[in-house]
Amino acid sequence: MEMEIKKQKSISAAAKIIVQSRYTIALIGAGLSVESGIPTFRGAGGLWTKLGEPPNNGYENFLADPKAWWEQNLNSEVDPERTQFREAIEKAKPNPGHLALVNLEKLNILKHQITQNIDNLHHIAGSKNVTEIHGNRIKLRCVNCDMRWHRDEFDQIRLDWKQNLPPKCNTCLGIVKPDTVMFGEPIPFSTLNTCVNETRLADCILVIGTSATVYPAAGFPREVSSSGGKIIEINPEETPISEAATESIKGPTEDSLPKLVAEIKGIIGDDPTS
Repeated sequence: MEMEIKKQKSISAAAKIIVQSRYTIALIGAGLSVESGIPTFRGAGGLWTKLGEPPNNGYENFLADPKAWWEQNLNSEVDPERTQFREAIEKAKPNPGHLALVNLEKLNILKHQITQNIDNLHHIAGSKNVTEIHGNRIKLRCVNCDMRWHRDEFDQIRLDWKQNLPPKCNTCLGIVKPDTVMFGEPIPFSTLNTCVNETRLADCILVIGTSATVYPAAGFPREVSSSGGKIIEINPEETPISEAATESIKGPTEDSLPKLVAEIKGIIGDDPTS
């Protein structure tokens, strides 16, 4: 009971900060998607916890032999653990935490979301203003011109992959890879530029389901704070960002975020202009 009272006080305080803020953004990590049945990469039972961290030169290896990379990637028997992980993502649905973020966006409270997740659940839920800093699993991207396609729109990938790899861009003939950012791969400039610009605008940042330890994303909350803005953390556990947070709401995001939205609506009503 005492913990619930403390949590409600944090939610109430956070709601007031958000309502009083001029430009609120969110940085979102794997903790939000755990509640949709997607395991984390590094947490208990996570993919990399089981298999070990991927090599830091993953992108370099891809560029050295993209045909071999695609052959392995498209063969579900090569890596059963990764296949199971992909199947979990395929089955996942947005949870109440995702829907709460949609509500905050519709209220014109949440201006932008920077997500580290690749699962596409923000879009499925209905969010509009989202930057996927690590890419999107349902898209492909040209390494040369940054052109993107939905996998289903890219005809060549549906052909006999043994005879048509690596896939080539139909605009510049560059090599095509999954949109998700590999280890050692630079984040596309346009993506990073959007994240930086949104962070500079923000005077409040919600740090949701992430410890914010992986850069460059980890730098965004600290930049907001160093500019005089507020950090509101929503996470079940203490993290390295907790000490810097103005308010820290402990508990599952699928529970905390809807309660935060309800508190905000209680302050402003359903009409954010009232």
